[in-house]
Amino acid sequence: MRRRQILKHSIALVSILVSICCLLIVIVTFFKLPEAQTKSEEMGFYPTIRSRKVFLQDVRLGKFGEMMVDMLPQDLAFTVFVPSEEAFKRDLHLWVNESLKPEKFNDTYAIVTRILGFSAVPRALSSVNLPSGELVSYDSLSGFPLYISKDIDGMVVVNRIRSEIVDVRKREIVVHVMDGVIMDADFEQSVQSDDTEED
Repeated sequence: MRRRQILKHSIALVSILVSICCLLIVIVTFFKLPEAQTKSEEMGFYPTIRSRKVFLQDVRLGKFGEMMVDMLPQDLAFTVFVPSEEAFKRDLHLWVNESLKPEKFNDTYAIVTRILGFSAVPRALSSVNLPSGELVSYDSLSGFPLYISKDIDGMVVVNRIRSEIVDVRKREIVVHVMDGVIMDADFEQSVQSDDTEED
């Protein structure tokens, strides 16, 4: 007889403890207590990164960069990692004076479109929102994996290519000007083989 009473009381005790724990979890989740800060901003050990909005009219993307941005819908959130004018010349051998001539325009447009597929992400990613020193992965429009991080200077690094200018805005589109061209190995090889055939 006593055993049944002890068993009943222990089951009741355990169920009360579980209920109290669940209630505490719900309360803590509801109030969303802030996390403790680990950075000492008052002491100046970590650099303070402020959001800076740079608009497209304030930055010169170059003709090819503007072509890339203009291909996207302006009312949807995208992030584009646009190669700098120098990167287009160095890596893709595209020069504004030569590549935009009527006889070469279609080839140039196809190359720029392909680069857009490798370097555009269908979401807004500003440098301020990226975690510093951590690697995040997103798929580009063409499904090419992009590994994105932010270095100590606050510049964005994508697949080991560092940005020159970050957070340029054109309506809903965020543009980062890169010091290189983001592309897969097959496309890179085809661009290099086209260059050797011309020489």
